[in-house]
Amino acid sequence: MRLTVNGKAHEVDVEDDMPLLWVLRDELGLTGTKYGCGIAQCGACTVHMDGIAVRSCQVAAATADGTEVTTIEGLGTPAALHAVQEAWVEHQVAQCGYCQSGQIMQAASLLDMNPEPTDEDIDIVMSGNLCRCGTYPRIRAAVKTAAQKLQEA
Repeated sequence: MRLTVNGKAHEVDVEDDMPLLWVLRDELGLTGTKYGCGIAQCGACTVHMDGIAVRSCQVAAATADGTEVTTIEGLGTPAALHAVQEAWVEHQVAQCGYCQSGQIMQAASLLDMNPEPTDEDIDIVMSGNLCRCGTYPRIRAAVKTAAQKLQEA
């Protein structure tokens, strides 16, 4: 199978039904995407596939064949953070941090689709990403800040 992950082409020899999450973590060594529940309910494994947020634990490798995948490692760099990553730091969103890569990827996708989300828009789209630490007010504030940063850019 051929995947482009974070702008780099990869060929992987895996079973068609292997979850994309395991391709990313085990075959490509990209461990920023986390395993949470394995049934697409928590959002910890969220990545972008052809620009759309997906739960990589439930995407079969064969489905991802030929697509462009972006993981948290490809969203920004330490020297040039994505606006969502900047806002996450600014609002000190992360507590335990486990869900944060999925939260950030979902928020970036939301802002790609809706650059001026309301509180309700944020709550609806982000509701599928669970945070065990309950930082939802900070997440909403960070998404709003990131939206402003992206509009100013």
